[in-house]
Amino acid sequence: MSVSVNWFEIPVVDKARAVEFYGQVLGAPLGTMDGPDGPMYVFMGEEGPVGALSETDSAPAAGGVVVYLSCDDIEAALGRTAQAGGSIAQEKTSIGPFGFIGRFNDTEGNIVALHTPTD
Repeated sequence: MSVSVNWFEIPVVDKARAVEFYGQVLGAPLGTMDGPDGPMYVFMGEEGPVGALSETDSAPAAGGVVVYLSCDDIEAALGRTAQAGGSIAQEKTSIGPFGFIGRFNDTEGNIVALHTPTD
């Protein structure tokens, strides 16, 4: 039996601020789709949405789940993080044959990671 991630949600306190932040950092706007409670802002994969922003009343706990988002240019994305209102938690770092990662703190208190399999 194999396991893969088929959906993720990033908790946010201020949805509009988070939509702006992720659009700037990833260099592409989030998609939208109808959800059970109104419009959802989603991260688009090749075959459709793969995750969404999820509105919450409180900031997430430190050290919780870390989501890795695919990113072709980690250095560029991390470079846009401060301008978008976040901060870099980990500069681009080699993980050997698995590629490279970097982490940032978003505007909502989450630590989110970026991954690329190649330099």
